Amino acid sequence: MDGQDCPESSDLSERLSSPSAPRISREEAGRDGGANMAAVEAASRGGQASTTDSKTGQENESNNEASPTTMGEQGDSNHHGLLPEASPRLENLNKVSIIPLIFLIFYEVSGGPFGIEDSVQAAGPFLAILGFVVFPLIWSIPEALITAEMGTMFPEDGGYVVWVSSALGPYWGFQQGWMKWLSGVIDNALYPVLFLDYLKSGVPALGAGAPRTFAVLGLTAALTYMNYRGLTIVGWLAVCLGVFSILPFVVMGLIAIPRLRPARWIAVDLRSVDWNLYLNTLFWNLNYWDSISTLAGEVENPTKTLPKALFYAVILVVVGYLYPLLAGTGAIPLERELWTDGYFSDIAKILGGVWLMVWVQAASALSNMGMFIAEMSSDSYQLLGMAEHGMLPEFFSKRSRHGTPLAGILFSACGVVILSWMSFQEIVAAENFLYCFGMLLEFIAFIRLRIKYPRAPRPYKVPLGTIGLLLMLMPPTALIVVVLALSSLKVMVVSFAAMAIGLVLHPCLKHVEKKRWLRFSIRSNLPDIGATENGTAAETLVG
Repeated sequence: MDGQDCPESSDLSERLSSPSAPRISREEAGRDGGANMAAVEAASRGGQASTTDSKTGQENESNNEASPTTMGEQGDSNHHGLLPEASPRLENLNKVSIIPLIFLIFYEVSGGPFGIEDSVQAAGPFLAILGFVVFPLIWSIPEALITAEMGTMFPEDGGYVVWVSSALGPYWGFQQGWMKWLSGVIDNALYPVLFLDYLKSGVPALGAGAPRTFAVLGLTAALTYMNYRGLTIVGWLAVCLGVFSILPFVVMGLIAIPRLRPARWIAVDLRSVDWNLYLNTLFWNLNYWDSISTLAGEVENPTKTLPKALFYAVILVVVGYLYPLLAGTGAIPLERELWTDGYFSDIAKILGGVWLMVWVQAASALSNMGMFIAEMSSDSYQLLGMAEHGMLPEFFSKRSRHGTPLAGILFSACGVVILSWMSFQEIVAAENFLYCFGMLLEFIAFIRLRIKYPRAPRPYKVPLGTIGLLLMLMPPTALIVVVLALSSLKVMVVSFAAMAIGLVLHPCLKHVEKKRWLRFSIRSNLPDIGATENGTAAETLVG
């Protein structure tokens, strides 16, 4: 496929890379994904001059400033026109550098070893340790590699929604966005409640009633405000919280060294394994690597920074699980029934005393704050990216004076408040159910883009051919099937009902667009992936 084969795509590429171009309709933009990607391949071989012109134009104009029209007919001046006010210039905003990005990924995925205790209760020390060694190989690393390749191929807000839309069309891109956003909001609703659960032992009034209600609202409002103030603030707050959460386990591991008994690590009883609890614990603690892709447009030099940050985050997360797990199971005689949420604080008291127990409890409580702000950032920038691609009304693409997606933050915060009053035991399982379906769409989109557009520029590329990629994705796909099969009937009903809402919501929004009740626009100067690294060499992960 070349530029002469599709002149319409070549013309589209020039329009998309021109900062002064108006917002264009879904039909012109090739929203089925094919025309857009064809333009990308043509642009990547269009010559250095056009690349330079495009990049120069983008430096002189705001990423959000354009002459926008709605997604329908362009000639109607009564309904289409300029936005009432310009959004902040992205080049004047602080971008997220590699260290805050590593800790944002850390909190998207992990937040520390809090919650891994159930793996020992379910399967014993040996299988728990083995699980946190093997599971990253068959799930975390493939997901991180896909995120590195696709995130640098599409270095813009929206992440996996853009990937699926480009490969399978806007309808399935919207379904991906709906399932992932709902999954993220459900996940985020847990953290204020868990934070208060850690504090109620010292402040019993926070256990129930009006004090707990006001505490949930106040904590949600405070953390939401941090997201409103800017992603760099969120990133460096994540760094501070991450260091504070990791340090007590470093100390605990050092204190445990004289008491370690390696024979305790190989204790196993296959007849008493709770496979459902075991697999769900591993899955819960080692997923969501793709969430960081939704704010790729806010990252400093994402084509280089994102793959490196993912690489270091994988190491940080895996070591952050294995180190305290080895210390706890090796230094303390095994009593499997005691290994439940919060047992690490008991181990800290046994090994180091009350001061270390209090430190671990404080780290666990603050870790929930870190996971909340990281998840809300991902959810809100996902909505912004969907609006910039015409999938949601235009007001979702508006930025605050701090450059943050105000509507996305407010909608995500409202979802958290609504869900924080519910019982989460079954809802968390429903979240995993929705997440699994979203991952299946990502896998399909990844392979489809590799096959259909093999020469499209990929600043980082997984060093495998199509057959190798299919083999890489077989274990995580099998794992997804197992997780779905183990779900209860109630979880399946709730999850399918949530998915059905998304299936109906997309045509409803199309009807709203057609009737012009709300404005829908495509931002004309979205990042041109054809110009990335001149559309040639792939970067190494850490080089």
